[in-house]
Amino acid sequence: MCACWPRSAIAPRVHEQVALLLLLSDDADPSIARTARDTIDRLPVMAIGRFIGRKDVPEPMRTFFVARGIAPIEGAYLEDEPLVDPDQEAVETLEETAADPAVLAGLPVIQRMKLAMKGTREQRGQLIRDPNKLVAVAVLSSPKITEAEIEAYARQANLSEDVLRIIATSRAWVKNYNVVAGLTRNPKTPRALAMGFLQRLNEKDLKQLSTDRNVSEPVRLAARKYLGQGKR
Repeated sequence: MCACWPRSAIAPRVHEQVALLLLLSDDADPSIARTARDTIDRLPVMAIGRFIGRKDVPEPMRTFFVARGIAPIEGAYLEDEPLVDPDQEAVETLEETAADPAVLAGLPVIQRMKLAMKGTREQRGQLIRDPNKLVAVAVLSSPKITEAEIEAYARQANLSEDVLRIIATSRAWVKNYNVVAGLTRNPKTPRALAMGFLQRLNEKDLKQLSTDRNVSEPVRLAARKYLGQGKR
């Protein structure tokens, strides 16, 4: 299997990037919410107008920007490219500077966000665990992110619940069985989302899950129930 998904399927582009910003704009941490709102305020007005003029944009997202005085521009073509896209030359300089994990961890938030989106695989692997949610979530907006990385993140119990929730609610990512299986076994995945994935698991994975003490008891019991019903 190819290590990369099709570009339109794996990397969150305009829809997902804007959705992540809107989610973080209401974050309980005032500094995260403020930074997300500031980023939203800096988005190019014309590009947003073309974006919200598309028929496939969710209505709440369109309403949010209309309330901010941005009118939809219908019928305009807009490539599904990220609206927040750091300068690549600057990122390459940062990549060299932050080759050491200790140096990377000490960079300012905005520089860590740039590397999360355009840095190396190793840097994404470190930044997905960053204590600042803006940085961790920025990793999921990287156009370089691969199928193997998402599968690995789905299994990691040291990620924030917010990161796992975003992965679990991405229709593109949960088409991958290994992502679904990893999320279901991950004790940090929100319980309701993990429970919803049980019906998609094969018998082997259900059996393992039914005795896995690392997951919550409701998830184990539900797995046993599916097995008892002979669902698979």
